[in-house]
Amino acid sequence: MLLLSTDTSGRHGSIALARANEGAAGGEVEVIEVVPLAGGTFSAQLVPQIAGLLSKHSFTKNDIGAFVVASGPGSFTGLRVGLAAIKALAEILGKPIAAVSLLEASVLAGGSQGRITALLDAGRGEVYVGEYEVAGGSVNILAERLLRREEAWAEARGSKAVTSDNVLVAAADAAGLTVATIPPVDAGMLARLGWRKIQVGETVSPEELEANYIRRSDAEIFAKGSS
Repeated sequence: MLLLSTDTSGRHGSIALARANEGAAGGEVEVIEVVPLAGGTFSAQLVPQIAGLLSKHSFTKNDIGAFVVASGPGSFTGLRVGLAAIKALAEILGKPIAAVSLLEASVLAGGSQGRITALLDAGRGEVYVGEYEVAGGSVNILAERLLRREEAWAEARGSKAVTSDNVLVAAADAAGLTVATIPPVDAGMLARLGWRKIQVGETVSPEELEANYIRRSDAEIFAKGSS
């Protein structure tokens, strides 16, 4: 099955084509190519880059068997652009979507077992914190929250903490918390995790696909404050 995977959650993003071997034990996935996306212009780049990537490998949109998309947390604008594009394509083609949390993907990227805490910089002195229990290839979510840095360090104590952000590693180290550095998550890695979800039926329709912002938007905060 051909998978199209996208990540527009951060300052920079990526798209990937991957081939999933439906007959292989364990759900083997071959990442065909990952293409980076420059931040700030996702809306202009995303669809042309998808078309170009498909054409480069002699595929058309009709060859896509399923979609994988980073659902958050991250940039409100970036996530909206990415999810809107995948919603439209999935609706036209009638294909399933696997929505993947970047925090969950970070946990699997670390390759560790047991209780794992993933940390992503949220700006404004805050951290996205995902707590999971990992056993083999299965991941059980315990909580995903937005915390102040000091709260995040306290929450991460007693579990193995991972992040791809060197700034967070240094800040945590200064606070006496050891955090393991993992490779940055890209669309290729999301494709592998998304295929696991597709195999067990953890998919959504275009109408059901929603962003996992964790943080409320400024518009929501200001609206609540004026009510």
